[in-house]
Amino acid sequence: MPLSEHEQRLLDEMERSLYQNDADFVAKVGGVRVRPSYRSVVLGILLAVVGVGVLLTGVFLQLIVVGILGFVLMLAGVLLAITPSRVKRAAAAAPTEQKPQAKSTQPGFMDKLNERWEKRQDGDH
Repeated sequence: MPLSEHEQRLLDEMERSLYQNDADFVAKVGGVRVRPSYRSVVLGILLAVVGVGVLLTGVFLQLIVVGILGFVLMLAGVLLAITPSRVKRAAAAAPTEQKPQAKSTQPGFMDKLNERWEKRQDGDH
């Protein structure tokens, strides 16, 4: 279900406020997305298939050590396939390169929320 125009504007304003007020948090959480490389996915799948074969061989021969080795190979293959590569690819950059916006005289959405919170806290004491 799409957001209404009002909800979209509030969300955009909250996002801008987050980028302006807490740039360190944004840098830690967002920014770079890494995905598994094609090579690691293919090698992981092949290793998992070999692991299944070794596991089945261990079951057929009734050798626990060979079965355990097959399971370890399967696990290593799956982990290799789903683990992101160490090389980070540049994702869509955070809007840090935007032109600085003129400060408006109206308080922002987060400022209003902070004021409401402070009023509630003062009223409780």
